[in-house]
Amino acid sequence: MLNFELFLRRYWLMLGIVSMSALAMLTFRHSYGPRSYSLNQVLPQPHIYEQNAQHETYEATLVVASMKVENTSWLDDYRPEWDKKIYVTDDQNASLNVPMNKGREAMVYLTYIIDHYDELAPVTIFHHAARYQWHNDDPLYDGRRMLDRLQINHILSRGYANLRCVWTLGCPAEIHPIDEQVAIHSDEDRTGTYYSEAFAELFPGMPMPEAVGVSCCAQFAASRDKIRQRPLLDYIRFRDWLISSDLQDHVSGRILEYSWHIIFGEKAVFCPDAKTCYCQVYGLCNLECGSEGTCESQYTLARYATMPQGWPEIGWDGETRNITKLREEQAADYKPRLDIAG
Repeated sequence: MLNFELFLRRYWLMLGIVSMSALAMLTFRHSYGPRSYSLNQVLPQPHIYEQNAQHETYEATLVVASMKVENTSWLDDYRPEWDKKIYVTDDQNASLNVPMNKGREAMVYLTYIIDHYDELAPVTIFHHAARYQWHNDDPLYDGRRMLDRLQINHILSRGYANLRCVWTLGCPAEIHPIDEQVAIHSDEDRTGTYYSEAFAELFPGMPMPEAVGVSCCAQFAASRDKIRQRPLLDYIRFRDWLISSDLQDHVSGRILEYSWHIIFGEKAVFCPDAKTCYCQVYGLCNLECGSEGTCESQYTLARYATMPQGWPEIGWDGETRNITKLREEQAADYKPRLDIAG
């Protein structure tokens, strides 16, 4: 996953440039400008189509990449019908570990697929350890609510879905392999500089894409059939590359982060419009979306990479917040229906 502080520098620099041109359009900002909401306020609620309740219980496995310092207790009693595989990457004595702590979550995901290729659940969900993370596509950055809303029937029908619909970081194009290959190496150690060489090793014979785009940050779901469209030997080869690579850990992991959608058969640029994505993946339909890649009531960029201790009851500035009403109103948005699986 991209270094968050580096991303913030790039993000705010770009925002400053864009804002200069936006001054000429101030009269239109009420209708078209993206909005930012304080988490101390109740977010405006989108109009949702009346939907039928989804009664099916689907068999699924939740694969979690964690470290010893991370708290996964929020999963203890969560979704008992799901099989949960919580790997601890930096503890060789853990019941589930990896051959080498390298490549971040990619090592966990590949290890699970390799070890369970012949006994996969109908759907496998690949997720990070923390419940609240800056990149979780939810107004409170709540991974549990994302999983609660996840439309398993859509995964079964479509085969693959990124758990992040918003385009902020990754879409419409994050890496330009051919152009960035010739870029001068810098202290930033950009993933794009090494992506083309890695792509040729990971996907031999596949034409080099001009651009690679997918919304960050390596949390997704895939069906058993989609995973098995590739032979087991492919996943072994991917993991062998990760183990033997001389690249820094964050670079090799991020190369895989921007390759999972390709592994599962999607085009190099996989950026469905946010409005469609929220409806199909989370059952949140007819949202108010200011642009192709953003539905402002669902996600705004977090202030920092790490959530404050006590989040979400404790806010960014250490203030105590009553979020009961906010939770109730946001929960009322979720009314899954059976005809959104396409």
